Amino acid sequence: MTRIVEVAAGVLVDRAGRVLLARRPDHGHQGGLWEFPGGKLEPGEDPETALKRELDEELGIEPLEFRPLIRVPHRYADRHVVLHAWRIERWRGEPRGREGQPLAWVTSDELVRRPMPAADRPIVAALRLPPLYAITPPVVGDEAAFFHALRNTLASGVRLVQLRCFDLDGVSAERLVVGARRLCERHGARLLANAALGSVAALAHGVHLPARWLESAAEFRKKLPPSAWLGASCHHRRELEAAVRNGVDFAVLSPVQPTASHPQAQPLGWDIFARWTASVPLPVYALGGLGRSDLTSAWRHGAQGIAAIRGLWDG
Repeated sequence: MTRIVEVAAGVLVDRAGRVLLARRPDHGHQGGLWEFPGGKLEPGEDPETALKRELDEELGIEPLEFRPLIRVPHRYADRHVVLHAWRIERWRGEPRGREGQPLAWVTSDELVRRPMPAADRPIVAALRLPPLYAITPPVVGDEAAFFHALRNTLASGVRLVQLRCFDLDGVSAERLVVGARRLCERHGARLLANAALGSVAALAHGVHLPARWLESAAEFRKKLPPSAWLGASCHHRRELEAAVRNGVDFAVLSPVQPTASHPQAQPLGWDIFARWTASVPLPVYALGGLGRSDLTSAWRHGAQGIAAIRGLWDG
């Protein structure tokens, strides 16, 4: 029987946005690779207690401001690992390799190039994704009003937007995608186009797939540049599993709460959301009847953050 090893990992982010990595000993499991500092949970120990203990033992620091980032189950040939990753933005002490391990502060761009254990890769994705994912209404209507709402949404701090403009096609849709992308870039945000928009979706920073297209995700991935995001909508655990199987970067799971846009849909509730997302190595946004005030609760239940139309779109 494959043993399960639970690990608490600390993702330290400094004021410049750099992340701290530690190099594993050459002789150990996954030797020589770079990882997020942390270590195994002791019998009866909870992840938060383990995190504090391990960061003291490995780095000589005490985390002061931190939150859950992602829970990653991963199967290696000889063991089943479950990583409990925490994002840490404030700590007491100066990190140093107390066990002789080399340390390195790396930028987001360098992070994706570092050789790391496979189980750490979803943590990298979760770290690079923002906590808020705004979804535009399906009908654009007046373009001037649309861009005004997009400016307000970006000004409010949203850094990831899914564009849906199902009332437009051809030249009009292309003009909207190009204009929305430029506006997002001026705010340091990224634009994903819904795959239903067809060929113009390639003009955005990535593509978002409806659930019915999940089995085609691998084909979409081949057509996208390496830097592009590929997201997908999910409504069930089996769809989350399909998203992982087909190479999706992140998912949106809904509906978590009752929502006016789909009043007939049975809400999952936070307990089911937490149980389903805990079983997949994938950042997952919570969608459905949620807004900014639900962000802390979302993190506590394993979400990457909040996705919303009414709750985030400032139109």
